Amino acid sequence: MRDMHVHTEFSCDSDAKMEDYIEKAKASGIGTICFTDHVDLNTNDYGYNYYSADRFWERFNEIKYNADMLIEPLAGIEFGEPHLYEKNLKELTKYPYDFVIGSIHWIGDMFPCQKVREQYSAKEFYTLYWKEVLKTVQTGGFDALGHIDFPKRYYGEIYYEEAVINEIFRNLLEKDLVIEINTSSLRKGHAQTMPGKELLEIYKANGGKYVTIGSDAHVVEDIGADYETAKSMLEEVGLQEVIYRQRKRQII
Repeated sequence: MRDMHVHTEFSCDSDAKMEDYIEKAKASGIGTICFTDHVDLNTNDYGYNYYSADRFWERFNEIKYNADMLIEPLAGIEFGEPHLYEKNLKELTKYPYDFVIGSIHWIGDMFPCQKVREQYSAKEFYTLYWKEVLKTVQTGGFDALGHIDFPKRYYGEIYYEEAVINEIFRNLLEKDLVIEINTSSLRKGHAQTMPGKELLEIYKANGGKYVTIGSDAHVVEDIGADYETAKSMLEEVGLQEVIYRQRKRQII
């Protein structure tokens, strides 16, 4: 088992310790963990400028060299809205990260919280959201697109036009990027991972071959959650799980 999306105390919304994740991974049969803490540069986000690469690397290197060799710790980040902060991303990736997730959480000053959901229907919000996703895959600079249908976590539904999704996937693949299967929506009571089987099939139809699997854990107990569900689904669709080491894709 592998988990390529895990948050620690270096994310504003987690208190989890790297060493505790490693102990939990040993007990759960997880061999690879990638710590992908939030990098949020939108001033509306309460995690704005919270992340410290220097502090992260100081702790990660301590953990890496003391970790049980049965567990492989990897270093990553989840970088919000990469197309808006290209210079910042380039500066940050001078550090030797193994893996970079690019995610869209914000559309300008809007996050899909209850107030926004009262003002925008799912269709209206998704229409704006997909435009930002397209911009970010056209820009690139990261390895995997995180939770591609992120608003589903809050709206409980998904809306898209297939032509728009096809354009997103074509641009993503031209940049040699992959997508993530994020299982956190299952823990929030939803029936599907992010994305679900439907979008994965469209991804494959556009030439997509590879996906990463991540729990998006913010507490130790969630590491590796629903990994087998995600693995079974990607095998059913006919996709291949990958991980990244030193920003290079490794087929599992």
